[in-house]
Amino acid sequence: MAGLIIAPRARIFHGHEWVYATEVKKTFGDPQPGDVITLKDFQDRSLGTAIYNPMSQIVARRFSRRKQDLDAEFFVRRIGQSIEHRQRLGLDETLARLVWSESDGMPGLIIDRYGAHVVVQALTLAMRQRVELIVAALKELISPETIILRNDSPVLKAEGIEQEITVLHGTNPGAFIVEANGLQFEIDLLDGQKTGLYLDQLQSHAEVAKMAEGKRVLDCFTNQGGFALACAKAGAAKVTAVDISESACAAARRNAELNGLELDVIAHNVFDFLKHGTPDYDFIILDPPSFTRNKKTLMDAMRGYKEIHLRSLKLLDKGGLLSTFCCSHHANRELFQANLVDAAVDAKKSLRLVMNHGQRADHPVLLALPETEYLKGITAELMAGR
Repeated sequence: MAGLIIAPRARIFHGHEWVYATEVKKTFGDPQPGDVITLKDFQDRSLGTAIYNPMSQIVARRFSRRKQDLDAEFFVRRIGQSIEHRQRLGLDETLARLVWSESDGMPGLIIDRYGAHVVVQALTLAMRQRVELIVAALKELISPETIILRNDSPVLKAEGIEQEITVLHGTNPGAFIVEANGLQFEIDLLDGQKTGLYLDQLQSHAEVAKMAEGKRVLDCFTNQGGFALACAKAGAAKVTAVDISESACAAARRNAELNGLELDVIAHNVFDFLKHGTPDYDFIILDPPSFTRNKKTLMDAMRGYKEIHLRSLKLLDKGGLLSTFCCSHHANRELFQANLVDAAVDAKKSLRLVMNHGQRADHPVLLALPETEYLKGITAELMAGR
């Protein structure tokens, strides 16, 4: 088997699963893009098996510590293990992320299930080349009516993969209804945003809603209305939802109607809305899309977070709550919390931690791979009399 000899002090020796081009000491056996390769240290000892793509800065992603192939048996076994893991956690695997990339031992493969329908993202070249094996494994394990390939992520460019959205099995189900946290949502797996719902935030929706009863709530970057609907259902006095996307606002309104809930949905740039808003809120929720997709723009992104933090703090009444979320792995929890503290200092406010939030358990975290823990959230109270 072709492979790579890894240079000393590479991160893979500390448990990480990625090999960067700068960490390769030697290539042997003429590996081709998408191949399964072996990894060795500088003393010719095996480090396991990986997928290879010289077009990416991450030239190899380890998926096993022993000799392994990406064949039909592999995908049936690994996907089956992923489903069993979620069952052991007590999650409803019929509305869940069944496979979360490296965290489930399948680098670049994401599988989300919405009842009888499944969405696949194959974000590494090796997984895209083997998508037929993945489809066959899913048919064997869960017999879905539909399998959709939703390969429209900007990260595909780094792997040299063309973006595409297509039906791999069955027919397009069109818009349909799913239920989460006792709420109904209309989703469209081909034409909607993401793979359907923000499954990673379902736990946070429930956590935040428990604090919303009787409060005047502002949900910024509402998208389909996840936080807004959860708060309205929990008995919020009034819920205002803001998003710059007209289609997102339309989806939030449809979902509110589906659930018999009242939302004031406003299509507006959130930054401007916060800048010109009035202090009429007891609870503000900030769940923006990622402000950065690479380290180069991290500081620009943090300035964006600080701006919405600062403006939100100025709109909150004393004793009010702020729930804020960041979905970029480039900004760790410490950096994100420090950003919130800096905004509070500038606003001459004192914040008290109420709760930390994170991605739901169907998005497991690999401890040696911090990139798998991307979602972090903080709910803080604006202290009165300070």
